[in-house]
Amino acid sequence: MRLFNTEDLDSVIEINKNCLPENYASFFFIDTYRSCPTAFLVAEVPNRIVGYIMCRMEHGFSDIKRLKFVRKGHIISVAVLPEYRRIGIASDLVRRALSALREMNAEECYLEVRTINEAGLALYGKLGFSLAKNVPHYYADGADALVMVIPIDEDHPASKEPAPLSA
Repeated sequence: MRLFNTEDLDSVIEINKNCLPENYASFFFIDTYRSCPTAFLVAEVPNRIVGYIMCRMEHGFSDIKRLKFVRKGHIISVAVLPEYRRIGIASDLVRRALSALREMNAEECYLEVRTINEAGLALYGKLGFSLAKNVPHYYADGADALVMVIPIDEDHPASKEPAPLSA
């Protein structure tokens, strides 16, 4: 695992296209990186990027503490190539991103996940995310999303400081 750099862009875009129905223009990846570089990470095996996570910081009403305005991390996208799934890469990416968001003083983090994405739902549930709400017709193809949220603090196991990133 390491921080994303702009030389990784083509690999990240290819993983996004290979793994997810939601695809973004290259400028979106770069804008996201520039706004939140410490929470844009890539996973690599020797000489190959096999996964990524990109996040941003937002401000808004809490999904956990009602009527409280908070700094929120938003996991925009996380993907791992199919042949590298089920070995802990996605879990590690999410944990490291949560740690980075905690360092930026986020109080909670949220993400959207397709209601039919059983692997994603299992992963986020295992990490301690809870269901905040259902959003009908969230995705461009009309699919519904679940918004899941997790508190970010020293007491939550998923936001504990992971091992240092490689350079």
